Amino acid sequence: MTSIKGKTLNGLGWSFTDNILSTGITFIVGLVLARILSPADFGILGMITVFIAISNSIINSGFSTALIQKKDATNTDYNTVFYFNLLIGFTLFGVLYLSAPPISRFFKEPTLISITRIMGLGLIINSFSIIQKTLLTKRVDFKTQTKISVIASISSGIIGILMALSNFGVWSLVGQQMTRQLLNSILLWTYSTWRPVREFSVESFKKLFGFGSKLLISGLIDTIYTNVYYLVIGKFYRADQLGQYTRAEQFNSLFSSNLTGIIQRVSFPVLSNIQDNTEILKKAYRRMIRTTMFVSFTCMLGLAAVAKPLVVVLIGSKWLTAGSYLQIICFAGMLYPLHSMNLNILKVKGRSDLFLKLEITKKIIGIIPIFLGIFIGIKAMLWGSVFVSVIAYFLNSYFSGRLIAYPVKDQVTDITPSFIISIFMAGIVYTLGLVINLPLLFQLIIQVLLGILIIVSICEIARFEDYLYLKRIILSGLEKVKND
Repeated sequence: MTSIKGKTLNGLGWSFTDNILSTGITFIVGLVLARILSPADFGILGMITVFIAISNSIINSGFSTALIQKKDATNTDYNTVFYFNLLIGFTLFGVLYLSAPPISRFFKEPTLISITRIMGLGLIINSFSIIQKTLLTKRVDFKTQTKISVIASISSGIIGILMALSNFGVWSLVGQQMTRQLLNSILLWTYSTWRPVREFSVESFKKLFGFGSKLLISGLIDTIYTNVYYLVIGKFYRADQLGQYTRAEQFNSLFSSNLTGIIQRVSFPVLSNIQDNTEILKKAYRRMIRTTMFVSFTCMLGLAAVAKPLVVVLIGSKWLTAGSYLQIICFAGMLYPLHSMNLNILKVKGRSDLFLKLEITKKIIGIIPIFLGIFIGIKAMLWGSVFVSVIAYFLNSYFSGRLIAYPVKDQVTDITPSFIISIFMAGIVYTLGLVINLPLLFQLIIQVLLGILIIVSICEIARFEDYLYLKRIILSGLEKVKND
């Protein structure tokens, strides 16, 4: 159990560092670009987000997860997946290249033809390095991935800003993303010792596809649903309104999506190694949920409380609408890590069939917000997504709970204290913002400091277990860094 704990903490530490540094750099670059570029520039790129996301989901094909889940994966397995992904990458680029004119006509935006074709090259680039990243993840080696993502983020950010200052408009966003993908792929090949050989096994493909195909379909459904809001807003509203939504999502991703990514990247390979011991699996999983949701509730509800002043202070008053969207998105985003961990249990246990059935069920329910967005408005759509997120949690936790004897009511009992503390803090912080009359920067600083003071004071006085556990991890990590 000690080795599992050590591997988990080490993985969490480096995965957290990776996300904080790379995402932090990308976020800061995004703030600079948001001050230089217009909401419409971001909106134009947002129009093709769904198509790029779907294509990348297909390239992965669920094989990466299958390779991580398979304890005895061979080099034949890796070669088979590598060549299959490469074939899919080139095929999807061709499809996207030919689809560029219809996409442009759909959104009534002529520049999308060139943008779509250039962005499509990223599919080929990504397909070249999936195995290298899979091997690093399987070994829980996030230290190397951190180095790679930081170098790629800084370099691409500089290029994007220089292009924006040179009046390239939306193309500066394209340049930033393409540079990041190219550097990321090159560095993964540089740091990885694995190289493909001429080998493809039909038998290996069938075995991996048996598990991965269901995850592929599940991933496609989830990707389409997650990005369909870009499609709806881009089609039925103005480009600048889509731009506002993309900025709100970027703020949300800084906390919610990255926390989810950290937990997913680390928990899946670690839990996969103990999948046959239900008692140890449940204990490790329960600890992950309690600690993660304390962080998620605190960050996301706190973010909702200061959303408007935060957005205006960082990127200007022209993005005020993004602040309003962000407040709503945070309520759905706070549950993302919980969804991820529950679904990881299904994958760890090899139940990709159940994973797929759940995704189909949830996305049928998820049609409701889409219709709200088309016929009522963007905010109605976002509130609808909050409702769907809550329903999805109960569905996910019901089935994952049955597999490891950790039922829904026990999960809810474990995370409720964190939610109560966080919603209390957020309510006071939000109310303070309504009653004080100070410049927004000073208001924001006071609100953030008050929020931290409330959380720390309550948890220290009550000796809140999840907070104390997280505190011990942080202090232990700092002590280790100091000694090194």
